[in-house]
Amino acid sequence: MLETPSPVAHTPEHFADANGQRLCWDSFGNPSHPALLLIMGLGAQMVLWDDDFCEILARHGFYVMRFDNRDIGRSAAFTNAAVDLHDIMQRHMRGEPISAPYLLRDMAADAAALLTALGIARAHVVGASMGGMIAQEMAINHADRLLSLTSIMSTTGDPKLPPPLPEAVAVMMTPPPRDRDEYIRNFCRNWIVLRAGRFPEDEARDPARAARFWERGLNPLGVTRQMAAIFASGDRTPALQGVNLPALVIHGAADPLVPLTSGRATAAAIPGARMIEVPGMGHAIPVITWPQIIGAIADHCSAAGR
Repeated sequence: MLETPSPVAHTPEHFADANGQRLCWDSFGNPSHPALLLIMGLGAQMVLWDDDFCEILARHGFYVMRFDNRDIGRSAAFTNAAVDLHDIMQRHMRGEPISAPYLLRDMAADAAALLTALGIARAHVVGASMGGMIAQEMAINHADRLLSLTSIMSTTGDPKLPPPLPEAVAVMMTPPPRDRDEYIRNFCRNWIVLRAGRFPEDEARDPARAARFWERGLNPLGVTRQMAAIFASGDRTPALQGVNLPALVIHGAADPLVPLTSGRATAAAIPGARMIEVPGMGHAIPVITWPQIIGAIADHCSAAGR
């Protein structure tokens, strides 16, 4: 008879002042274990890193932390900073300079300051999508705070890389919902598109995930400002060539939002980076891929040391 695994310690949600921001965070596991910071993507709350995903990582011997980026979830919002996303996208396509209320490097400074606020000198940093971009900025500008870098379904910001597929763009342009039911319907439909296939276990979890996000609070204007930060931050390729950290790049072969070429470009830009391409994976981390992805992250971080 198999033994039931012992419970993993999970803190309530807390708040920390970091880089002038009030950031919401929580953690899983033993604080005496090597720290592992998870950074989520555009418009995504920290709880998109599923509790179960975090618990499994913690069982691999890590102190796992996740947080809401500025302007999303329960972290501080830039309520007086409006952006014209249409103008920004037009400028981006014309190669013109773009201004934004903040940049990805500011969000990376938030993450580094959060580590300081929590008394953590160095951490393994894992970012997904925009979170991967923020993790890359941490490796560029705060390398002394990182034990290792893992960039998942992300990109270098090189404007010459292939654009998203039209159906993925349509997901990103979904209008704000009028009510909770509409939000949950949109959430479930949009993630089928982003996953680039049918994943029944995730689809069964989606309504509860959506309800949790709704209850924690939505910030559509914050999503727009985060998107502006992506466009305004430019190409990280030259700076990534100077990164001297153990680096792992994970990307889905079927990603409709950030095509596989972008992951390959990220791995090529970082000296010594290892690349894992996951067949059938889109712009998400489906439950069926957790053994492979969590195993790869755990092996990478363990090899990098503490």
